[in-house]
Amino acid sequence: MTQVNLFTAGAVIIIILLICHYLAKKYHYFLPKPIPCLKPSFLVGSSGPVLFRRQGVTTFMKNVYNSFPEANGDSDANGDALFGNSLIALRGHKWRDMRATLSPAFTGSKMRHMFELVAECGRSMVEFFKVEAKAGKSLEYDMKDTFARYGNDVIASVAFGVTVDSMRDPENGFIVMARKMLDFSNWRIVFRIILIQLLSLVTNKFTYDIVGGTLSRYFRGIITDNMERRETQGIVRNDMINMLMEVRRGTLKHQKDERDAKDTGFATVEESSVGKTTHSRKWTDNELIAQCFLFFLAGFDTTSNLLSWLMYELTVNSAIQDRLYEEISHIEQSLLGKPLSYEALQQMPYLDMVVSEALRKWPPNGQLDRKCTKDYLLDNGTGTRFTMDKGSSVLIPVYAIHHDPKYYPNPDRFDPERFSEENRSKINAGAYLPFGIGPRNCIGSRLALMQVKSIVYHLLKDFAAVPSEKTGTPLKLAKHPFLIQAENGIWVQFKPRSS
Repeated sequence: MTQVNLFTAGAVIIIILLICHYLAKKYHYFLPKPIPCLKPSFLVGSSGPVLFRRQGVTTFMKNVYNSFPEANGDSDANGDALFGNSLIALRGHKWRDMRATLSPAFTGSKMRHMFELVAECGRSMVEFFKVEAKAGKSLEYDMKDTFARYGNDVIASVAFGVTVDSMRDPENGFIVMARKMLDFSNWRIVFRIILIQLLSLVTNKFTYDIVGGTLSRYFRGIITDNMERRETQGIVRNDMINMLMEVRRGTLKHQKDERDAKDTGFATVEESSVGKTTHSRKWTDNELIAQCFLFFLAGFDTTSNLLSWLMYELTVNSAIQDRLYEEISHIEQSLLGKPLSYEALQQMPYLDMVVSEALRKWPPNGQLDRKCTKDYLLDNGTGTRFTMDKGSSVLIPVYAIHHDPKYYPNPDRFDPERFSEENRSKINAGAYLPFGIGPRNCIGSRLALMQVKSIVYHLLKDFAAVPSEKTGTPLKLAKHPFLIQAENGIWVQFKPRSS
């Protein structure tokens, strides 16, 4: 071997060793610090069980959480890329300005205007079930698929301004594209997500997107065409597109409504001061369109997952379902034949207790992530002092916290009474995080709660949820890297109530 070749080979080996050292140092970050941690493995850190599908993300995070009980201190709460421009991906001043821009669109008063669009999707689904029942067909369904169709119709109507019927037209273009975009079994989607996470470690400015060009053009085209048609024809519809058009015109403002603090239920998160600030930033159409895409991305799977688990709990806890049906019947009688209203939906304390407990036991996001914007000294008051470096990412194990008996006795039991008027004061606000906490909490909590409560009302009014041959008890969690799902699905049968 020539001297040049030897030099080249040596240089390559040195470079490889330096890279390995850099990566190893990164994964050994916590070892010399006063924070307990799992022993990391090269390249995958401690996340190997999730990456290689040996454990689901919720099981993994719960195991980590429970491995170090002494470290879980009591908590208290006193470009062009569609994804890159969405609220969830923005940072710094741009995020603050976008949050303040969108915040007025998610108040209780705006939800009242939007309610009929959501309720119509629920009524349409129930009418479909009635027709199927009269035809003698089985009403045994996989809840995830069923509520994904409902969620698809709601988001299509509310966020994209189009009407689709995913029960009667199961392969409509909107839901087909939605499945492609949210297919986490597709290695291309997972690769894009991982790549974006890696790029975010290097730069905040990149145009690479989760969705491919075809999907991006499809969803972008729906909104731009809709906006243009409304502008030329003077169409006004109480949905997100109309609100974004108000943003573009500068007419969407915060409106004080004393009812906002009382409606939608216990789990509703309140907007921080960040969302109520003013700014002079002008948004491009693409930046506004990206927010509709976010509502779809953030709300499609999370809401259908929650509804699936909620319906399962009502199915296997018949006494809870019966009590809820009594409340629904009482409200239905008070309406005197009129359709369910937003105000009537808020007059159902037991429904709110049931939904709050479902959010506790089956949170939409099993974990939350936050990024440190400056060095922060963490002192848990028991002798552990640790500086979290600026730029560090922090994972909050929501599922594990929600199943910690320190906060919720007998946590695996579905017990709506935890959220009764008498017991609510016992809930540690910092240990109840279905919609996150702080300035970056879920901006759409009111919309999500309205969507969930509306379909539960309309379904249980006419149908009882009963176990089917495919309903398993207890259900086994799937080893999913992102979502809390049942291994073999959640199957429930709807039985028409006698009139």
